[in-house]
Amino acid sequence: MAGPGGFSVSGYGPQRGTWTRLAARDSMVRRLDWPLMFSALALSLLGSLLVWSATRNRTQLNQGDPYFFLLRHLLNTGIGFALMVGTIWLGHRTLRGAVPALYGLSVVLVVLVLTPLGATINGAHAWILLPGGFSLQPSEFVKVTIILGMAMMLAARVDAGDQEHPDHWIVAKSLGLAVVPMIIVMMMPDLGSVMVMVVIVLGVLLASGASNRWIIGLVGAGAIGAVAVAALGVLDEYQINRFAAFANPELDPAGVGYNTNQARIAIGSGGLTGTGLFKGSQTTGQFVPEQQTDFVFTVAGEELGFVGAGLILLLLGVVLWRACRIAREATDLYGTIIAGGIITWFAFQSFENIGMTLGIMPVAGLPLPFVSYGGTSMFAVWIAVGLLQSIRVQRPLAAL
Repeated sequence: MAGPGGFSVSGYGPQRGTWTRLAARDSMVRRLDWPLMFSALALSLLGSLLVWSATRNRTQLNQGDPYFFLLRHLLNTGIGFALMVGTIWLGHRTLRGAVPALYGLSVVLVVLVLTPLGATINGAHAWILLPGGFSLQPSEFVKVTIILGMAMMLAARVDAGDQEHPDHWIVAKSLGLAVVPMIIVMMMPDLGSVMVMVVIVLGVLLASGASNRWIIGLVGAGAIGAVAVAALGVLDEYQINRFAAFANPELDPAGVGYNTNQARIAIGSGGLTGTGLFKGSQTTGQFVPEQQTDFVFTVAGEELGFVGAGLILLLLGVVLWRACRIAREATDLYGTIIAGGIITWFAFQSFENIGMTLGIMPVAGLPLPFVSYGGTSMFAVWIAVGLLQSIRVQRPLAAL
């Protein structure tokens, strides 16, 4: 009897079904990308220590409990891990049929942010407050559904053997699918999330084999759109100030440039091995704002030094390396596109987050994947890992 992995499964009587289930389970375990799994988990656990260090003394945030953010970060990681397992169990191909519903739900959620149910946190009106002090940022889930929706449309005819590459009409429809939630997110306004979504769209099109004319056209349209957004006053004043501070760090060091300046001081003071966990003067003195979320990398730079910061970069590099391998070896275009979208998402968001703490990128309010505190972002990145694992699991064992 042939088992799930294509190998022989033998058994007799009532034990036969048991042997089949055990073989199938062993097949799935063997197919998982363990370096990807361990690297993502190590980032989340390391992030829990950094979040704890950044918040244990901030009584105005932790409600007097030094373990408040640590326990929540671990809870978010556990829920995210469970979502990854569920995604692997369902499989990216099974989820293909549910993509329209998931996409519609994500659009409804971002629309709700614009209603009285929405809340403003750190200047961005991008949240829905939930009972128990929890909050939801729907734009994080939109990143996932844009990837899934565009992949479903772009790969349908190619995987069916009707086309070699997506035609222009299919590409145009897939772009329309992505633009709708992006416009809503821009209205919040959540410029950082929109930037990530634009990069995701480019990555998806590149992975799909669409004509290069689309890529060139979108880059040009993006440049024109950026100018139009600035000219039409879509951005809030604090967002404009962030770009101004990036262009001229000395413009207002005590005002709009304060975050970046303090972040660079914290990272620079860490040296090679850092000051030691919980011993950073910048972190303990609470000089860096939003240090548990957007600026969590500064805790690593100060308290763990170049070695600790380098470890985070190494682990992120392993995640991207394994994702690239999964994309390259996927057995269908649908899987390749999903992996390609996730790669560009993780790569750009990591570069932007770390870059803004070093002053080489503008402050955009984006979390560091797996590391920063935040439930919705943690859930989204672990769902993405589940999709990557699903693509790998559904490959033949001989190809692993």
